[in-house]
Amino acid sequence: MVLLRKSEDFSILPHSSSAKASMMRRLSPSQMSGAGLGIAAISYVAVDYMRYVSPWGHSRLQPVLWSVLVLAVVTRVPFYKHWSKELRAAIPFLASIFFLLGALLFEALCVRSVTAVLGLDWHRDTSPLPDTGQWFLLALNESLPETIVEILRAHIIGLHHFLMLFVMLGFSVVFDSVKAPGLGLGARYIFTMGLGRLLRAITFVSTILPSARPWCASSRFNNVPSHPHRWAQKYYVPYAKDPSAIRQLLHWDAAYADPGNYIGDYRADWGPMSFLSDFLRPSYSEGSSWFALLKKAGGGCNDLLYSGHMLVAVLTAMAWTEAYGGFSSALIWLLVAHSAQREIRERHHYSVDCVVAIYVGILLWKMTGFIWSNKRKSKQTVRLEKIQNGLIHAAKDSDMESVRRLVEEMEVSLGEEKQSGVVSKRAMTVFACATVITTLGIVVLALTLTSDG
Repeated sequence: MVLLRKSEDFSILPHSSSAKASMMRRLSPSQMSGAGLGIAAISYVAVDYMRYVSPWGHSRLQPVLWSVLVLAVVTRVPFYKHWSKELRAAIPFLASIFFLLGALLFEALCVRSVTAVLGLDWHRDTSPLPDTGQWFLLALNESLPETIVEILRAHIIGLHHFLMLFVMLGFSVVFDSVKAPGLGLGARYIFTMGLGRLLRAITFVSTILPSARPWCASSRFNNVPSHPHRWAQKYYVPYAKDPSAIRQLLHWDAAYADPGNYIGDYRADWGPMSFLSDFLRPSYSEGSSWFALLKKAGGGCNDLLYSGHMLVAVLTAMAWTEAYGGFSSALIWLLVAHSAQREIRERHHYSVDCVVAIYVGILLWKMTGFIWSNKRKSKQTVRLEKIQNGLIHAAKDSDMESVRRLVEEMEVSLGEEKQSGVVSKRAMTVFACATVITTLGIVVLALTLTSDG
């Protein structure tokens, strides 16, 4: 009877804990912690936009807002309970940073190359592509009230805003607004962005498209040679404007035309990296360092399919939607839409660049859930749930031998989890301080490098 009573009591516990877990699952972290993060995000965007409306108010409110946000995070850091999870996520986070840096370096090489390969004369003489999205926005300007048109034209949000919104999302783990570890979320965001930039560079370097701003190359890359690269002189120029020449090219499947004497380029002496001179086409005045040349590339002066700005915006919106949710996620998606129409309206990109960036960003985020996911359960949780289900069935069958075995497995599993999280307090404190300082340093650097868009 005693054993039976114990088995009956034990059968109640799993149901009770299961009900409690079910109840907790119904309440998302954002619901339990209130709308503080959403209010902070809206305040950040609104205060920063005041630089256009009221510079005096902006200069006074922005330092106050930043001070409040930083103090709120710093005061919560000592009470954060998931530093062991952050420690396990540190290596993937650092690896994702190096991957992103490599992708950005490759992208910068491709940007300079596609801008320089056809020469400045091609940029001056080639008309922009017809874009129905641009036509649609111009038509809206004629039919919508002036107030709405001005809102659509307003510089409400930019690249650095979306980066900062993600930083706020990542730091909100200290308030339990987002599932820990924050470095895991950051690793997924940075790795996905690096993957997106890599695919973007491969895409726009494959087919060279003219810029929607024909004057761009002359104003920003005035040191690029006017004539095409020797490859373009042989394989593109003789066939570019002659339909019969293209027919012959298709028939022979060989570059049959005589390009004449090639116009040569200056070759920079960059030591082991001198081979890049063929791709970057530096002039004598800018040929001292290949890396300094890449820093001037910026966004390039071709149409770069797809939009890098929109990729960042979509990844921020996807991260916010999965990790936090709520009304603020809907607001961020509205800001993404506003940013997209501004990219098209101001001719930074064609419509196709923004459309492709949106669905590529969504698909890439869905593909990288193995790094961090708000829905994915840890191995330990899955193991404990299996033991719990086994306990329920064993208790119902009054199989006390199985109950004892499963209880022992649970104790061992919990012991392993506790042992794996044991790190000296001093080491964890050092790691926590280093994480906060390093992350803030990365944030400042990212905002500095993207402050000009």
